[in-house]
Amino acid sequence: MNYDVPATMGDVNKYTGFWPRVGASLIDTIIILAITYPILILIYGWEYFEGTDIFAGFADFILSFIFPMIAVIVYWLYRQATPGKIAISARIVDAKTGGKPSLQQYITRYVGYILAALPLGLGIFWVAWDKKKQGWHDKLAGTVVISPKDNSTQNVNFESKQS
Repeated sequence: MNYDVPATMGDVNKYTGFWPRVGASLIDTIIILAITYPILILIYGWEYFEGTDIFAGFADFILSFIFPMIAVIVYWLYRQATPGKIAISARIVDAKTGGKPSLQQYITRYVGYILAALPLGLGIFWVAWDKKKQGWHDKLAGTVVISPKDNSTQNVNFESKQS
């Protein structure tokens, strides 16, 4: 009998908390901005940042809303994570089975981000208080974000004792 195999996913995984997910989101935002802003500046010039309209034009709508949506959902489909979540070793799974979520769950999750952000971000902050670390977008989609447990311990050794 092989005793090295864990009994459940919970033996090797944990729900990913609020702050690691904030860090992952910052990484993703920086990547998206690094891709889209140079293109938007080429199209609209530096005046792009001075405008008060919701969209500066069609290209702005595509680059600021459609491109990120497609990029995120494609990453979720193929990697179960965005680059930020990959960086923190987190992935999105179906909350009931622990398996890969469906395309419908991913689309619901993405739209859920918008709904979760509307009431002053309460649905996003919900991750901090929920026992499964689910935001409203996760609850709507039936997903959770998990990370490997860090069960490693390190011995502490000192060269000499101080008196």
